[in-house]
Amino acid sequence: MAINHIIIVGGGTAGWMAAAAMSRLMVGRELAITLVESEAIGTVGVGEATIPPFVGFNELIGINEAEMLSAVGGSFKLGIQFENWGKIGDSYIHPFGAYGYAMGGIGFHHVWHKLMQEGDNRPLQVFNLETMAAYFGKFARTQDYQRDDLPPINYAYHLDAGRYAAFLRKFAEARGVVRQEGKVVDVALDSESGDVSAITLDDGRRIGGDLFIDCSGFRGLLIEQALETGYEEWTHWLPCDRAVALPCAREDGSPPPPYTRATAHRAGWQWQVPLQHRNGNGHVYCSAHMEDDEALDILVGNIAGKPQADPNFLRFVTGRRKKFWNRNVVALGLSAGFMEPLESTSIHLINTGIDKFLSLLSLDGITDAQRDTFNRLTGREYARIRDFLVLHYNATSRDDSDFWNYVRTMDVPDSLTEKIEVFKANGQIFREEDELFTDTSWAAVMLGQGIAMGGHNPMAESIDTPQSRKEIDEMEQSIRFLVQHMPGHGEYLAKYCPAQAA
Repeated sequence: MAINHIIIVGGGTAGWMAAAAMSRLMVGRELAITLVESEAIGTVGVGEATIPPFVGFNELIGINEAEMLSAVGGSFKLGIQFENWGKIGDSYIHPFGAYGYAMGGIGFHHVWHKLMQEGDNRPLQVFNLETMAAYFGKFARTQDYQRDDLPPINYAYHLDAGRYAAFLRKFAEARGVVRQEGKVVDVALDSESGDVSAITLDDGRRIGGDLFIDCSGFRGLLIEQALETGYEEWTHWLPCDRAVALPCAREDGSPPPPYTRATAHRAGWQWQVPLQHRNGNGHVYCSAHMEDDEALDILVGNIAGKPQADPNFLRFVTGRRKKFWNRNVVALGLSAGFMEPLESTSIHLINTGIDKFLSLLSLDGITDAQRDTFNRLTGREYARIRDFLVLHYNATSRDDSDFWNYVRTMDVPDSLTEKIEVFKANGQIFREEDELFTDTSWAAVMLGQGIAMGGHNPMAESIDTPQSRKEIDEMEQSIRFLVQHMPGHGEYLAKYCPAQAA
């Protein structure tokens, strides 16, 4: 059956990202796209930190970066600082961008390990531009300096999720997407195919469509409540099941740092996302080990200013739908699954879900092969991100609470065990196919949380010439030079994308 009308159920970040991207399908063809949302149903709206592929998403759909960041009060992000994860008092940055660059086909952390064994005491971090710029509160974009002898800068954004959704709504509506206000009270299924045929709103309007995008959040209004797709729980590995979010003013007048902060507490962890006009804060925790009141007290006691809203308590179950594309319904965002916001992957999974969907879509009809491919690729992506998140909890020496004792000793997926054991043996990290996290990401977390390299790739022994040592020294010098000449992050924001008044 040909697809002439696409219905997006739910707004928020997921719904309006889908609408903005899919509006490109309307150019030159008879295709209608309708987004249905209700002002009476709030959105989660706390996923405010992103990762570098999100920059490409905005470029793809034609959004001007400076205009968008100004509208949403956004700032730049060079990585995530983790505090108290390996043990209390520890701190490290998981940066965007690589440590150094491959030499002789060998990952740089192998070369660094060899140098360290020979008495070179420079930490691995000095060979990463994003880490050093983050430590000094500096920022610039690669296109600002355009020199081949200096490393590129990899970055993402901190966003006000509510403002970003509003920005995308304006963008999508200008390109023909129609928004309908209303709450869905009934979902009709075709008696023969079992597909969703229409939705009915609380005022009695019935809206029929050919393809439905479920962005209804944790409820999974279409994918779960209507189609009963099923859910695969991962609470054994990711036991945190609650969060409380609380924005606050930044009262000391300091510029926003160009990184997200994730601070581990007794039964979970706290995020700090610095925007231009405020900080986004939240505490993710495990209800089996902490009550809501205690979680809120810890959060309020560890924020940088006066709260600007009432606390927003959230409940979730970590895991994923058994199918992400079932019949003529595609789930995006929280309706597809949730693994908590530890590495800012929630918005990324919306992004890649849209990318895969648009790459597979044919408007003359849906085939089993398209659905199966989407489900297989998305399931694999979720599993690999899951392993990376589990690593943060499991790679710890903390024994100060029942929560940390549990995650430190729990059974982890075999795929993660293999990754850790190979790294322990000789520092090797294999990035499988289109896996999101690079060898730098895995090395940063494993080394940052106390998993040591037992050795390095033996090929690194061949990199021991005066020229290669000079090259390594020049890497560090280039990074130091660039960071010294970068403007402060706050100064850069003020010139490039000053926040509009709320």
